[in-house]
Amino acid sequence: MFAWLHNFQPQPILFQLGWLKIHWYGFLIACGAVLAFSLVLFLAKKYQLNKDHIFNLGFYVIIFGLIGDRLYYVFYAWKYYSHNLLDIFKIWQGGLAIHGAMIAGVLVILIYAKKNKLNPWFLTDLAVVALPLAMAIGRWGNFFNMELFGRPTNLPWGIFISEAKRPLEFISSTHFHPTFLYESFGNLIILIILLGFHFFRLKKYKNNLKNISGLGNITLIYLILYSILRFSNEFLRQDYSPYFLGLRWAQVISLLIIGSCLIIFIYKLVSRKKSP
Repeated sequence: MFAWLHNFQPQPILFQLGWLKIHWYGFLIACGAVLAFSLVLFLAKKYQLNKDHIFNLGFYVIIFGLIGDRLYYVFYAWKYYSHNLLDIFKIWQGGLAIHGAMIAGVLVILIYAKKNKLNPWFLTDLAVVALPLAMAIGRWGNFFNMELFGRPTNLPWGIFISEAKRPLEFISSTHFHPTFLYESFGNLIILIILLGFHFFRLKKYKNNLKNISGLGNITLIYLILYSILRFSNEFLRQDYSPYFLGLRWAQVISLLIIGSCLIIFIYKLVSRKKSP
């Protein structure tokens, strides 16, 4: 079943027309963004939300999300980029960090919601459905770039990594854990869970937000589930990462997100019980 993955030797270029090169990484990110936007548009229609809000918000979230993605990664890997400044602009080589997109996306949604007098929790509940779908597709770009792989493995789904891409301590190994695949499948499972919550909510909605209790809960559930996935996957990943208290940086951020979401959940629950 996984023989093709085990033996396949990916190339980063999808196709080339003269000087124009189309990279798998950029192509898959674009596909993920289009499909994710289409899914949010579909849900917005179910909620009878004006589609103009989705188009406007989608434009800003995609643009500033990509900028946040890249800036966060550059800050994260500044040890490398401080000596290779031009590489900061080479996003087709990889190097996007989801936590940067989350920060930028939340800021954009908060500003847009305030300006248009919309409930920000309602908007984030819609927006977070886009993230696991986009990431499930976009993570395959890491496969074609031979990056974000894990430790060496003899498992049948291990992926080939060229010698130039291998860590020095594993230079004699040929196949490694496809951590991009683990995250891609994990995101698909998260997507199914989030959609389940949305369809359950739609039964009570009836075009009135007052009929819905727990606005924002879908957002918190996504953040917790993705953080658990990311925290677990980081034990295998071999890419560069700063460490703090023996944990990789993304693991520290994941734990902070999980803790913050649980606190918000508890606060919302207590507030709901106190309200008449």
